[in-house]
Amino acid sequence: MNTITRMETSERMSKIVIHNNTVYLCGQVGADLDGPISMTEQTETMLSRVDSLLEQAGSGRELILSATIYVRDMKDFAEMNAVWDSWVPEGHAPARACVEARMARPDLLVEITVIAAVRQ
Repeated sequence: MNTITRMETSERMSKIVIHNNTVYLCGQVGADLDGPISMTEQTETMLSRVDSLLEQAGSGRELILSATIYVRDMKDFAEMNAVWDSWVPEGHAPARACVEARMARPDLLVEITVIAAVRQ
């Protein structure tokens, strides 16, 4: 029987789900900071959260299989990509999609969902 492990679970969702040595992360956004936050700052803190969750799940950014990135406005695409490109380990770029989307809160500029392999 395949085991499903759920971590940091609430009534609405789990931040991490592990099944068949695959890690699924719920959508991650940038940390709440005081004042207006740039796309660069939101992307950096969002990816820092991804790092923490992947580590907790026994994975890492070099094991990301797929990422879906949602940006509020495609005018910020290049700024987000500058942070993303420096964060992804060379030679380990995952399959990725990036789409423009309406966010849950007006102050959010970017969100990501990630699927990764468990470290063997």
